[in-house]
Parts: sequence; structure tokens; C-alpha cells
Amino acid sequence: MKVVISGYGKMGRMVEKVLLEKNIECAGKSENIVEFDKGVASESVCIDFTVPDAFRKNYRFLAENFKAVVVGTTGWNDIKDEVVSYFEKCGTPMIYASNFSIGVNVFFAVTDFISSLLGKTGGYSPYIVEKHHCHKLDAPSGTAKSLASIIDMNMGTSVDIQAVRCGEIPGIHTIGFEGINDRITMTHEAFSREGFARGAVEAALKTEGITGVHEFKEIVFK
Repeated sequence: MKVVISGYGKMGRMVEKVLLEKNIECAGKSENIVEFDKGVASESVCIDFTVPDAFRKNYRFLAENFKAVVVGTTGWNDIKDEVVSYFEKCGTPMIYASNFSIGVNVFFAVTDFISSLLGKTGGYSPYIVEKHHCHKLDAPSGTAKSLASIIDMNMGTSVDIQAVRCGEIPGIHTIGFEGINDRITMTHEAFSREGFARGAVEAALKTEGITGVHEFKEIVFK
């Protein structure tokens, strides 16, 4: 497998580190992927960790030219249907996630289980507090929005999300379910960006042999 990294910032460099550890060829790194060699692209999986505006401008190029695409960029959910439709039209496999950490994807599954039980019993109000580094552009985070979507689906209620941007926090997500007599809380804390990079590389490996567009949490444990 060959991998091209779109967006060579902190996450891009971490992805490169993981590729080297796994002896996976890094076929290129680009800050402006639309200028990338199309011949190399056709043989490569692109891992995209850019910014929302860049992904919005670039997703057609990614779908038209790469063998498969892994998208770790968030902040484009409002055009999700358009993006998915275009990748399917081009026949290019895509795996996307608000968070590629394996631990966070377990957190998604646990949140689904607990909120589905509480949705049946009633009597609890959910909330989310998420904390990230001061450089993060979106607030609330894509992960928090994914968690809120799961809870809303199971409990039929709008979830209050509080976002904190401070220092160099890699990512902390806390979910609470407040009842009259007790409180249930769960927290996932990332120690570094490396977990996101490892999950993205795992997603790149999973693009082999699949078709269509998939959210990482749907296929990570298969």
C-alpha cells in the first residue's frame, strides 16, 4: 500500500511516523493536494488531515484521483450528503470519522448502549463537556457532535455541549446523565495525537477490499 498525506501539520507528521513504524510507503506529503501528481494519486490512499475550508475545496479532486481516501478533517457535516454522493459517483472508497482513536470509537459504542437504556427508562438529562487545545478551529468538536447525535437518537432530547479551548489539551470528552437521585459520568481522555494517527492508518488499511463510503465506527471492529 502507498499513502499520501494531505495536510502536513502536527497530525500529518504523526501519520508519517506511524507509516514508517508499520513499513507502509509514504508516497508524498502535500499542503495543497490539488497540485499533487495524479499518476501517484491513482495508486495511493490519501489520508486527509487539513482544515474544513481546504477539504471543501479539495474533496472533488480527492474523489476523482485517489485509489481511496481517509478523512480525519471535521467541520463539513453540512455538505456531507454532497460529499458522500460525489465519492459514490466516482466509485472511490472513503472512510471518515470525527475521531479515529480506537478508544473513542469504543466510547461511541458505550455511549450508544447506555443512552439507549436511559432512553427506555427516562428520568435522565444528558450533557457533554469537551476540552481541546487552543489551536482547534471548530467548537464544539466533531467528536462531541457525534456523541450528541448518538444520545439524541436514543433519548430524543437535545444535548447541551460545553466547549473549552485551553493550552495544549489533546482532547477530553465527558458525558453526563443527570438524574433526580444519581448521576452517571463517562470520560475519554487522549494523551496525545498519536491515537488519532494510528486509527487513521488502520482505516487506510481497511480501504482495501471495500467499496462505498463508511464511517470508521461502523467498520473498525469488523
